[in-house]
Amino acid sequence: MIFSDKKILEAISKKEIVIEPFRPQCLGTNSYDVHLGKHLAIYTDAVLDAKKHNKTKEIEIKEEGFVIEPGILYLGVTEEYTETHTAVPFLEGKSSVGRLGIDIHATAGKGDVGFCNAWTLEISCVHPVRIYAGMPIGQLIYFAVEGEIENYYNKKKNAKYTDRNTKPVESMMWKNKF
Repeated sequence: MIFSDKKILEAISKKEIVIEPFRPQCLGTNSYDVHLGKHLAIYTDAVLDAKKHNKTKEIEIKEEGFVIEPGILYLGVTEEYTETHTAVPFLEGKSSVGRLGIDIHATAGKGDVGFCNAWTLEISCVHPVRIYAGMPIGQLIYFAVEGEIENYYNKKKNAKYTDRNTKPVESMMWKNKF
């Protein structure tokens, strides 16, 4: 079941969902629009290694915007910090962003119950596009959970993305044991 606008507002009033900053005009019929933060990152090595901490270079989006190019993975971040304590958050791109040929996540559109942070975006494009900090980039959709939760993300000992951030966070795959 997807939360309606009224259900999202009810969950916010109960602190089951936190969105900072919260802008009432960003609440849709069954979603909440999130915006691109001013920080991007790109990996510096030509070959990424899943067993190593891959270094990134930070880019700040200036007022005149920044042109993203095909063939490069850009890590972005939402302006909004979110918490979701009783529902499963999904982040999807806005259709207007998709119509510019921009994808905002490669595989990580679903958050976990207990996720408390800004969202790192895995941005790619099929055509050069000028993007801007503060532009609407995606929408959060909330799904009801059936059953009790035993393993909240923010309480897991091995959770890798729990430090509050305002900048994109690179892959922490290297922390896994494999």
